[in-house]
Amino acid sequence: MGTQGFSPRSRRDAQMIRFGADASRISLRGSLGEAPLETEVVLAQRDTRRAVLNGERLGSAEQLRHELITLVFTPDRLAVVKGAPAIRRAYLDRALGRLIPARAKLPGEYAATLGQRNAALRRIRMGQSTREALTPWTERTAALGAELVHARIVALSLLQGEFADTAGVLGLEQATLEYEGEPSTQADLDARVDADVERGLTGSGPHLHDVRIAAAGRDLRVFGSQGEQRVAVLALVLSEASAVRERVGKPPLVLLDDVLSELDGERRRSLADMISRGGQTVVTTTSAAAFPSEPAQSLTVLPGRVE
Repeated sequence: MGTQGFSPRSRRDAQMIRFGADASRISLRGSLGEAPLETEVVLAQRDTRRAVLNGERLGSAEQLRHELITLVFTPDRLAVVKGAPAIRRAYLDRALGRLIPARAKLPGEYAATLGQRNAALRRIRMGQSTREALTPWTERTAALGAELVHARIVALSLLQGEFADTAGVLGLEQATLEYEGEPSTQADLDARVDADVERGLTGSGPHLHDVRIAAAGRDLRVFGSQGEQRVAVLALVLSEASAVRERVGKPPLVLLDDVLSELDGERRRSLADMISRGGQTVVTTTSAAAFPSEPAQSLTVLPGRVE
């Protein structure tokens, strides 16, 4: 919340405010490279979320994630592997924004144009518009769709090598990432316009594509155990951290929640070695004995206090 402006647990502010209280405040101090860093996020029962970065009020709390890069692993993020394609597309588009900042707005631009084309399709179906009025939106949807597919494939290629290496070290051999889908040309969209008008939706394009996460040729969404799916998500987070560090020049903050419970001793040591190479990583566990090496700092959370 303090670095991204939202919680991976809930988007409802009321669920993140202490019972009986009207508001909550998260304040962080540290450094980003050599520069001092201070953030503050205020949640209120009856007001919008408010965020401040280095003394400057931001337009929205989630604007923090465009300024600060934090990567998160939680056990419930297994949905990235075993969930619906939309979850994997959203993950890839967020990674695209972090790895290729110049293209960060592309997914949103495509979604907005797609929405306009879908609205035009519905107007045609209701007899309120003509197919000629659809043409500009079809052209724009095809053009942005092709750009988005290309950018996604580039982002995936930046992750692939490190993902395979990291997954292999953690016991998941021959792990691969593969983009599934081809860009729709204007001719493709024109050819299916009757079906699109009938449904009021664009039935082809990157909004329907998927990312295949596999190991030794097995699609982990269908044929992966929960342990393999967990390792795949962890490898994704760590490979992105490495790619961000290389491309942006500054390591991201990495938050790993309950990451040790399904790793054996050797793989815990491998993980400890990987996260010690650069940047700050926060690892939570229910037992200090689970750590395979001495952490730089250890905090014990107790009822009402932290030691």
